[in-house]
Amino acid sequence: MQPRITTSTLMKMKAEKKKITALTAYDFPFARMLDQAGIEIILVGDSLGMVVQGKDNTLPVTMDEAIYHTSMVSRACSFSMVIGDMPFMSYQGSLDKAIDNAGRFLKEAGAAAVKLEGGAGVCPVIHALSRVGIPVQAHIGLTPQSVHQMGGFKVQRDEERLLKDAKDVEEAGAFSVVLEGIPSAISAKITQSLHIPTIGIGAGVECDGQILVLHDMIGINDRFLPKFVKKYADLAGAAKKGVEQYINEVKAGEFPSKDYEYK
Repeated sequence: MQPRITTSTLMKMKAEKKKITALTAYDFPFARMLDQAGIEIILVGDSLGMVVQGKDNTLPVTMDEAIYHTSMVSRACSFSMVIGDMPFMSYQGSLDKAIDNAGRFLKEAGAAAVKLEGGAGVCPVIHALSRVGIPVQAHIGLTPQSVHQMGGFKVQRDEERLLKDAKDVEEAGAFSVVLEGIPSAISAKITQSLHIPTIGIGAGVECDGQILVLHDMIGINDRFLPKFVKKYADLAGAAKKGVEQYINEVKAGEFPSKDYEYK
C-alpha cells in the first residue's frame, strides 16, 4: 500500500518537478474512486453549494455542512490528502473563531489540512492556524467567496498584486496555494517565485499541479462550465440512458425477469 500523501510529499514533488493532481469530492463513493485512482489531493470544496446543493454560489455553505461532507470523504481515503474548504465567514470574524473552525476539520472530519481564500488580508489567519499545527492551503486570484466584491467570476490580471499575495501567503505559513482564474504567464511567474507548490484551476500548465471540480470533468454537471474545464467523461449521459432503459423495461413488464427473482 502506498503511503498517504502529506505536505512533505507535495513539497518534494515540487522540488522534483513532478506534477500534483487534485480533484474535488463531496461523498464517500466518489472519494473512494479518486483515492483508488491515485489522486494526490482531494479538496472537499465549498463548491458543494453549487455542485451538490444547486445554489447560485458558494456563500450559503455552513460549517456543519462542510464538516459532514469532509467526514464522508476522509473515511474513504487511505492515500489521498484530504483538505477541507473553510466556508464563507468561518475564518474572517476573529482568529479564535478561525482556529476553532479549522480545528473541527482535523478533529471531527479527519482532514489533514484546510483551505481558505484570500491573499495578504488573510495572512494573520494563515499564521495563526499554522502556529497551532493546522496546515493551510491558500487560494488567490479569482476567489469565489468574494464574487460580489469582484462583480462576478472574473479573470484576475493584476500581476503585481497577485505576486505579492502569493509571497505573503507563503511567508505566513501556507504549504501550498491555489491559483484560480489567472493568465498563464502570471501563474508561471508566481510558480517560479515560490518554494511552496501552486495548484492551478484556470491558471495554465506551468503550475505545479492542477485541480478541477469532479462533477464538471466527468460530465455530471449540466450547468455552465468555465472555459478551463475539460470533460473527460459523460457520466450524466450514460446514467440517463440507463435510467431510460430501466423505465421502459419496468413499464413493459420485462424487469424483473426470472433471473432477478428469488426461488
